[in-house]
Amino acid sequence: MTPSGAITGIGLVGPPGCGAEAAASALARGEPVVRAMDGRAGYLPPGAPNTAALVDAEALAAHLPPGQARRMSPPARYAVAAARMAMARAGLEELEEEGGRAAVVLATAFGPASYTERLCRQIFLEGPEAASPSLFTECVASAAASQVAIACGAHGVNLTVAQREAGPVAAVLRAADEVASGRARRALAGSVDEMTPLLHAALAQLRALGDPCRPFDRARAGTLAGEGATVLLLEREDEARARGARVLATVEAGVRAFDPTAGRAGWGHGGDLLARKLASGMGRAAIPPESVDAVVSGASGARTGDALEAAVLRGWRDALPPVLVPKAVLGEYGGSLLAGALLAAQGRPFGPTPHFREPDEGGVVPHDGRPLAPPARVLVTALASGGAAAWMVLGAGQA
Repeated sequence: MTPSGAITGIGLVGPPGCGAEAAASALARGEPVVRAMDGRAGYLPPGAPNTAALVDAEALAAHLPPGQARRMSPPARYAVAAARMAMARAGLEELEEEGGRAAVVLATAFGPASYTERLCRQIFLEGPEAASPSLFTECVASAAASQVAIACGAHGVNLTVAQREAGPVAAVLRAADEVASGRARRALAGSVDEMTPLLHAALAQLRALGDPCRPFDRARAGTLAGEGATVLLLEREDEARARGARVLATVEAGVRAFDPTAGRAGWGHGGDLLARKLASGMGRAAIPPESVDAVVSGASGARTGDALEAAVLRGWRDALPPVLVPKAVLGEYGGSLLAGALLAAQGRPFGPTPHFREPDEGGVVPHDGRPLAPPARVLVTALASGGAAAWMVLGAGQA
């Protein structure tokens, strides 16, 4: 599939703060932005990592008035604030000005976890008649996308993608499809998640967390859990340039695949198959592997996930370009991969990959922090536990 879409706006709510510049600064330093989890509930097992890449909720006030925020779950707040930033960056006051519907496509791994927990507590402790309607309507996975559509005036297709780690890239590709097909004139696409103490403890029980997070390192033990939202604004490139918008990057191609060797809750070992799917998809889009100047990898420190990522990249191309790993700084979930991808496509600097020391045998050595030339093309990779896979190629926009 070869989408046609220009990215003209980005909004970000993340651990470093609000706005793409906050993320750019953190990625340039190569230093993870972490805070201690609230442990008062006693969920966390002994010895488990007690830090995560968390959002400072007070930073949202400038983008989402408290009177509006109180009616939304945390993921909806993050997504609405990020969507408004994306529109402002694109120079749009109205998403559907001059006709044409706008789409919203958001990915989420866990949905509104805090509201779901509160609703379950009400039902279990007080009975079903005590269930709050306001909690119920905001605890569904699609709540964030719905709130974005309401807040931004988007009357086109409204979709929520639930493909775990592959969701952010899959969401952007679906949005690019909507724009390319003419079903939407513009689209808001991205990813949103929150990290609650209960969810963090559940990930710890599954031994999914590592402290420190070491993507691609031989001693990696798990991910840095994160939260937030990244939302991109996509539109047709010719229309964007006609209205004088700055094109930040273009979506040149997308590839989707599935690894049948994966279990329901883990990564598989189908690296050769996925590498062939990636090469075939890029071939159909007439994009040679050697034309890619950088890889923005979805590696996160997961033991088997990073091994599969390395196998796919090694099978796709012998001599790899620089491999950038934004999740090492911004955490897993909440759109960190998309933020890193767009910043990389713009040629923004990336610092060294935190805590990396030694790769697996035949593995991948991630970026060491040396200055890079601005790329013409960036490959963004996203492999999910459970087998889903999505890749996209971003072309450089205007400097």
